[in-house]
Amino acid sequence: MALAEDFAATRAQVSACPACAVVPAAERIAALRADRAGRIVLSLPNAAGAQSISSIEAALQALPGVHSARVNLTLKRVSVEAEGSVTAAQLICLLDTLGQEAHELDPGLLSATETDRQGRDLLMRLGVAFFSMMNVMLLSVAVWSGAEAATRDLFHWISAAIALPTVVFAGQPFFRSAWASLRQGKLGMDVPISLALILASSISVFETWMSGHHAYFDAAVMLAFFLLLGRYLDHRTRAIARSAAEELAALEVPRAILLIDGAEVETPIAAVAPGDTVLVRPGARMPVDGVVLSGASELDRSLLTGESLPVPAGQGTVVSAGEVNLTGPLTVKVTAAGNESSLHRMADLVAVAEGVKTRYTSLADRASKLYSPLVHILSFAAFGYWMWATGGDLRHAINISAAVLIITCPCALGLAVPAVITSASGRLFRKGLLIKHGTALERLAEVDTVVFDKTGTLTLGTPEPVALADHPAEAVAIAAALAAGSAHPLARAIAEGARAAGIAPVEVTDIREVPGRGIEGDYRGARVRLGRADWCGAEPLPVTATYLSVTDLGASPPPGGEGMGAGGARLETHAFAFTDRLRPGAEQAVAALRAAGLEVELLSGDAEAPVRDLADRLGISDWQAGVLPAEKAARVAQLASEGRKVLMVGDGLNDTAALAAAHVSISPASALDAARVASDIVLLGQDIAPIADAQRISRQASRRMIENFLISGGYNIVAVPIALVGLATPLAAALAMSLSSITVSLNAMRLK
Repeated sequence: MALAEDFAATRAQVSACPACAVVPAAERIAALRADRAGRIVLSLPNAAGAQSISSIEAALQALPGVHSARVNLTLKRVSVEAEGSVTAAQLICLLDTLGQEAHELDPGLLSATETDRQGRDLLMRLGVAFFSMMNVMLLSVAVWSGAEAATRDLFHWISAAIALPTVVFAGQPFFRSAWASLRQGKLGMDVPISLALILASSISVFETWMSGHHAYFDAAVMLAFFLLLGRYLDHRTRAIARSAAEELAALEVPRAILLIDGAEVETPIAAVAPGDTVLVRPGARMPVDGVVLSGASELDRSLLTGESLPVPAGQGTVVSAGEVNLTGPLTVKVTAAGNESSLHRMADLVAVAEGVKTRYTSLADRASKLYSPLVHILSFAAFGYWMWATGGDLRHAINISAAVLIITCPCALGLAVPAVITSASGRLFRKGLLIKHGTALERLAEVDTVVFDKTGTLTLGTPEPVALADHPAEAVAIAAALAAGSAHPLARAIAEGARAAGIAPVEVTDIREVPGRGIEGDYRGARVRLGRADWCGAEPLPVTATYLSVTDLGASPPPGGEGMGAGGARLETHAFAFTDRLRPGAEQAVAALRAAGLEVELLSGDAEAPVRDLADRLGISDWQAGVLPAEKAARVAQLASEGRKVLMVGDGLNDTAALAAAHVSISPASALDAARVASDIVLLGQDIAPIADAQRISRQASRRMIENFLISGGYNIVAVPIALVGLATPLAAALAMSLSSITVSLNAMRLK
């Protein structure tokens, strides 16, 4: 570490030193140390109150090398501008002495950062509009109270001096959006809002210039305030329904501890490359994808897969970015980092899926395209009619025209679908389901038939011994001792089953494995074998099993005992039967799907006996065994031809064709790459119960989309006639329009 610090302090000298030419690691250490200069962002989950702000900022700014520290209490974050010699670890230790828990964040990787910036911008403009509105209203009260002639004109001009800059500043979000739409030849939803603000301000300037009795600067500023209030509240309600992509991005770690010639170098994750070696300390989140080179620990994968129990990690364990290292240090060889990590690719995949157009999205887009021109036609028609009806009252006609423009803005229609998709995607991700394709949610809601694969889907594909207690304890202990010397799945299952039953293995000597047959050894002068039935001289069972034989080597073999190998008489044999271990949540998933009125089928390439046993355990009456891959795809196609909407759930290469042919498909994260690519949704954890939740939430989402269309349509049916007949002022129209948008967003969040 001292060597690394010396390199960091003399980077320019390191680069020029001839001796360093033969030590490339020194160059890299120096470069990586230098890259650490700049801004450090820490989360402060327990920060509260103004006193916390002052004490944290004062303590951080007193640290040598820190230029500035700013606490954002709303976001519970502190942003520190510091020199390269200051590390996040130093800041975290300092804050710990103040009793403040802190964790490093990377604003470059947190996709919520831009959303936060937009929220702050809206809030700032909202505050300016509110301050101006209060002042202009005070001046308006004086005019309403009877100010005449020069006094009235003076108050109008003062109001103009306050209101016009406020409308220009506060209305920028609407003006920029409207201009962008017009440049593309479109009439976006902010075009009528911008026109209404301009009309309200223009008519007020005209009245003031002409020494009119009435000006509407107070209405113009109030209009800007309430429009911004609606936009900000909508922003906040959508931020609450935070997307799965943002949650995934928030798990990314900004720095890793790189091991270079034995030196630990804290490195920006962007500088880590495949082939590097990183150290992950206990309690730290995994910064990269990789393979464990050394160390032993446990990993918490709950945020990624929903698995509540830690999983062991040791040499050779494959790890993914975002997992938490719990108990021991791990040295990991990097296979992917930064934008190439599985976590980042997953976040990108979700973000793309959330942006894909569904049938409802396309319908909303088409409705908006037709609706926007209609809004302007209605507004201009209203202006013309009221100019004629009132005998040329320009003020009255413009007010009605502006009210029509605002009240008919299709904001609620534009939010009807995206708000639901974002909310549903986030809820499903928190239940352990990753939506790969944006239309999967819509298609899942239409499903009436579910087809399951068996091995690896409803089961874990790992054997589990049954009825070990029916065998003598000594026989189980012998089998466990032999199994400990083999990597065969059945042997491992025997060893685990004996351990779970509290049976310790006995001492078996001269253990050796016979390829293709089993494993044998010596126990108290007897030859013991664990393996195939014919090798152990046992009658084979019609189910998956392994067999134990005990042979007395001092006795002559009985007639027909050749299967026991060298001379000796068989003393006893035992057959250990196995069943495939049921995937957690399988019973609940099948029961919930059937309770929802869906037909459930089981198609498996396995033998008839284990398939029948599983179907009986899960209550599936419609099952088939020995099904070939082409037959699975053909069955799915047959169901589709009968008008059924099929959800296929499978994990193997033999399921790929059926997954692609189904109306919608789901694969576990443990599935083969081909199956995951062919599927629309990935089940991140072992628990399969969330599949039923996904189907239920997808149906809710479809209902919420339709409800949002009805809300936005019903609002316009009621509001437009009110505005056309002159019963709604521009201010009332702004309130009504904002309320409709917020109602649609809140309705989307009712998903459970």
